[in-house]
Amino acid sequence: MKQLSTKVTSNAHGQDSSYFLGWEEYEKNPYDEIKNPNGIIQMGLAENQLCFDLIETWLAKNPDAAGLKKDGQSIFKELALFQDYHGLPEFKKALAEFMEEIRGNRVTFDPRKIVLAAGSTSANETLMFCLAEPGEAFLLPTPYYPGFDRDLKWRTGAEIVPIHCSSSNGFQITESALQQAYQQAQKLDLNVKGILVTNPSNPLGTMLTRRELNLLVDFITSKNIHLISDEIYSGTVFGFEQFVSVMDVLKDKKLENTEVSKRVHVVYSLSKDLGLPGFRVGAIYSNDEMVVSAATKMSSFGLVSSQTQYLLSALLSDKKFTGTYLNENKKRLKIRQRQLVSGLEAAGVTCLKSNAGLFCWVDMRHLLDTNTFEAELELWKKIVYEVKLNISPGSSCHCTEPGWFRVCFANMSEETLDLAMKRLKEYVESTDSNRLISKSSHERIKSLRKRTVSNWVFRVSWTDRVPDER
Repeated sequence: MKQLSTKVTSNAHGQDSSYFLGWEEYEKNPYDEIKNPNGIIQMGLAENQLCFDLIETWLAKNPDAAGLKKDGQSIFKELALFQDYHGLPEFKKALAEFMEEIRGNRVTFDPRKIVLAAGSTSANETLMFCLAEPGEAFLLPTPYYPGFDRDLKWRTGAEIVPIHCSSSNGFQITESALQQAYQQAQKLDLNVKGILVTNPSNPLGTMLTRRELNLLVDFITSKNIHLISDEIYSGTVFGFEQFVSVMDVLKDKKLENTEVSKRVHVVYSLSKDLGLPGFRVGAIYSNDEMVVSAATKMSSFGLVSSQTQYLLSALLSDKKFTGTYLNENKKRLKIRQRQLVSGLEAAGVTCLKSNAGLFCWVDMRHLLDTNTFEAELELWKKIVYEVKLNISPGSSCHCTEPGWFRVCFANMSEETLDLAMKRLKEYVESTDSNRLISKSSHERIKSLRKRTVSNWVFRVSWTDRVPDER
């Protein structure tokens, strides 16, 4: 008799992806400046560690929040007993206002339409359960976050059909790519329930343009399907650009409070903007009352602790702090991203121009032996095992072009990032030297062969001429 379920015994979780395998190799041999200076540097983890000092300073100045006190009196028991899966009203209000602040207060979020979840992983899966039956599909533009193969499919039974994007236009979404993905789903006899995008993009580190957002809203309107906009990196947009949300587009197109707006859902989390993945705070925002109701009931399987909600409601309600934090976070991200880009350029490596996120989309196509995904994986293995850098290969993100890699920059110190770039530069230089030596050897062999053939031809010709001259 079968003892375990198919879900347990299958590899549908996606843990065998090179994205996760790189993490496993790092965990076996993690870099430490003192204890293990020759270890693997983790550049495959999109974690924001640049502004912990700001949060810790706030905590020191607000001991009641950290100590679970109100007006100097302990509310530990009250919080420990609270178990309403609707969440603390003051936290949902503070979260809604923080989301508005990130978007320049151009749009509003109703706290009653927010569903709390244990991170964006839980939020995205919950939306899949709400919007799709097992075997129905969502379209995702490539390259996309490798974890979506787990988050969207593993337990829900939903399917993913890629929207193939190309480096020729910076991996932007086009109408033809949308149509081709939709038609491909139909060929596979899959009912398309919607599109899911990350904005800003993981792994590209770019914002969706207004053109792309308008295209997406028009497409879901014509097809009568859903749009999920995962905006987990919305507070990481740096430079002079402002983050443009799908909510901005709904407002611009005067689609607020319409049937179309009911099919547009936003996912958010404090994991990236505030650098708090361990707090497991995610959210769904939807204008569909039935989705909000069902998702709220499902949230009982992945609640955010009341202690966490209390602490963060105090932090997010401090407008002076949030304004300072968002501005400083963007400044530090821009500086650190520039450090990575400069280090890559010094190594002869370029990347896609980006303005958001905790990573760069790096072009290493010139380092491939052949233009194949097999060659990409071979290069990835060398970088992990020899160069000792864990980066994520494009194939794990379903990129259609071999040789692209996601490289993270915000989860380490400046010194560690400099060391990582030094290692990469040495590897590229040694690779170039080996190629030159190989090319030189190849040219010498060709030259030797040519001379040998010429001598042979000369001897044969001379021998053939002798009888004629006698």
